[in-house]
Amino acid sequence: MRITRLKVTPVNIPLEAPLLWSGGLYPGTSKLIIEIFTDQGLVGLGEAPSVDVLATVQRMGELLEGMVPLDIAACEQRCLPPWQIVQNTDDASVAKAFGAIEIGLWDLRGKAWGQPLHLLLGGKVRDAVPFTEYFAFREGRETGPEAVAEHCLAMREAHGSTLFEGKLIQGDPLLEIRTVRLLRQALGPEPTIRLDSNMQWSLPTAIRILREIEPYDVRNYEDPVATFEEMAALRRHSSIRFSSHVPDLRRAVALGTPDAIVVNFAVLGGIGRAIRFIGACEAMGVDFWCYSGDTGVCTAAYLHVSAAMPWIREPSQSLFRWQVGDVIEGGPFRQKNDVVPVPDGPGLGVCLDHEALACWHRHFVDHGPLDHFHDPAAPGRMRRLPLR
Repeated sequence: MRITRLKVTPVNIPLEAPLLWSGGLYPGTSKLIIEIFTDQGLVGLGEAPSVDVLATVQRMGELLEGMVPLDIAACEQRCLPPWQIVQNTDDASVAKAFGAIEIGLWDLRGKAWGQPLHLLLGGKVRDAVPFTEYFAFREGRETGPEAVAEHCLAMREAHGSTLFEGKLIQGDPLLEIRTVRLLRQALGPEPTIRLDSNMQWSLPTAIRILREIEPYDVRNYEDPVATFEEMAALRRHSSIRFSSHVPDLRRAVALGTPDAIVVNFAVLGGIGRAIRFIGACEAMGVDFWCYSGDTGVCTAAYLHVSAAMPWIREPSQSLFRWQVGDVIEGGPFRQKNDVVPVPDGPGLGVCLDHEALACWHRHFVDHGPLDHFHDPAAPGRMRRLPLR
């Protein structure tokens, strides 16, 4: 089997209502959907977490024509410089670009052998994977603490949800403290509450906030401050666990924080390198879970890897309920009673919905990539929260 060509399609996946984060108004996500065609008629599906690597993925596709897709190591050597210098070049995004393709190579491997990805990785240790419901201040929806609490209660009533994670990002420490207090009072002692600040707080303010919310049993706080060094200082004032999207395991171990890394497989260079990274996390006692906002292609990869890796013990993040569309048949995935079943089909176990793919590509062409840095209070400017 040989690769004949790669097709790369940029798409937008809007949310039903934009949410507020530290960078601005987040209306949804823009992704690259990759199709790897072969001379045996099999097509592998991959996904890039952002559209900035479009030209790089296309160039790599040309390099991979004629390659054997099952030989992932040879494909990587064709596309990347030696790994030890990948992060020391002018453009380290080549790892993300190839990582997106590599997901598709694993999908092809499973389809060629007629086996689901989780069996290629050693088999399932769980049949379903937990994901959190999301909460946030959303434009035209939940604009205050009471509405956020009511949203979470509605998710529990409708879907059996007990795992919640969200952003309470308005630049107001008292608003965050009040919202956490209302959430715990509304949900009771059992449900999980995790927070994500997107690095919005200064160290003194983070110390104050964590002191006030600690009685409400916050399971984890993601990126409460801007650096691992500040997290290490914050750790002296709080027992709440920290996580980060920055996959710098060496610094995490050296500083003793964060307690978990939360990242996309493509950012790590693909599924193979993600498995090795997760193994290193296990050896060092650092948790790992997957972040949110992907289409069903990358989410399927999360499901298979999480099913096969005992160390992924915590629920991954999810915006499933808020995504208005997807590119796979039957998508987006939706959790029930906190979990999503692992697909059983060969490879990733998902199929493209070509009509939906065309729809969301047209959205990208008509509107451009979705802008995550728009300030709702100052059109035309990037958001600037007061540094408190």
